[in-house]
Amino acid sequence: MESARIIAGVTRIVRDVGIAEELAQDALVAALEQWPGSGVPERPGAWLMATAKHRAVDLVRRRETYARKLAEVGRALEDVPPPEPAGPDDIDDDLLRLIFTVCHPVLSAEARIALTLRLLGGLTTAEIARAVLSSEPTVAQRIVRAKRALARARIPFEVPYGAERTARLSSVLEVIYLIFNEGYSATAGDDLLRPALCEEALRLARVLAALMPGEPEAHGLAALLELQASRTAARTGPDGRPVLLADQNRARWDRLLIRRGLTALVRAGTGPYAVQAAIAACHARAVRYEDTDWRTIAALYGRLMALTPSPVVELNRAVALSMAEGPAVALELVDALAEEPALRGYHLLPSVRGDLLARLGRGTEARAEFERAAGLTRNERERELLLARAADAAPAED
Repeated sequence: MESARIIAGVTRIVRDVGIAEELAQDALVAALEQWPGSGVPERPGAWLMATAKHRAVDLVRRRETYARKLAEVGRALEDVPPPEPAGPDDIDDDLLRLIFTVCHPVLSAEARIALTLRLLGGLTTAEIARAVLSSEPTVAQRIVRAKRALARARIPFEVPYGAERTARLSSVLEVIYLIFNEGYSATAGDDLLRPALCEEALRLARVLAALMPGEPEAHGLAALLELQASRTAARTGPDGRPVLLADQNRARWDRLLIRRGLTALVRAGTGPYAVQAAIAACHARAVRYEDTDWRTIAALYGRLMALTPSPVVELNRAVALSMAEGPAVALELVDALAEEPALRGYHLLPSVRGDLLARLGRGTEARAEFERAAGLTRNERERELLLARAADAAPAED
């Protein structure tokens, strides 16, 4: 629970996230050694922070470059760290700096995700490997290289401003968004959901929105994740099988998360995450599936296409249009996307096409599309669902 804050506080002194992580771990080891005899302090987090900072000061003083480091951190190194944090604002500032540091664009998206989960999420290498569907050695190397890259590039431990801040914020939001998406709909594996990833991404989005109240897109992302997360309990049945949106028991949607999402949406502005949150809000406000305002959703996807054009957004717009204007209109749009290189191998394209064909009574074609989609997905639960839909598709009535 305290790991990210300790690493953030220590990074202020040593200016190296890798070393800061090691010192935070040293403080935890010290606690395991001392607390059984002395008892748990009244404020354990403050004790851990002070211990880690003491060790950071000792490390800097031992370095040959002590004089240069002393000039950088000033009088803070000459004083013994306080027994507890100076104040919540100081901790939050350090945590914000850490988020921006580990999500720097100098790292690849994969490296940012791994390092974010390690330092801010406190996940082990094995847990990260399972989350991103990779091997432990690969993830370990990715994390080590990311730390080295940050040190080599001498990334400042600070929140940037101006144009650089905008660019860095985009990177931070992207990483949190990707982590949530992987948890919400797993790329591969035996389970549709990875709840721990959703929870971690949601926590980080809340932290970012709280620490940067003047950034509309931070609130947009928080609103989006709150609203999406509200459906989690209803997205799978007791046996773990996926439940389609039309069949979900909306009484299981989390009303508290919906309220939080709608509140954040008020401050979200008009950026891409805000538009996606507005789409999620349309679903959240519908008491029944039949009450969904599909015309508004289709219009919002049109706005999203103007902001961030992509064939995936256009595919989603086609789904909304199919509900608002009928499957025939949408099928033309989906067929036009068939040659898009970005959608080659994307299982949701034939899945959507299969659904449209089934609604048009073209059962044989629908069955073939669902089977093709099942062959493309790497998630076992999605494969089961798609094969079941293929089996249920009407016989040839074309």
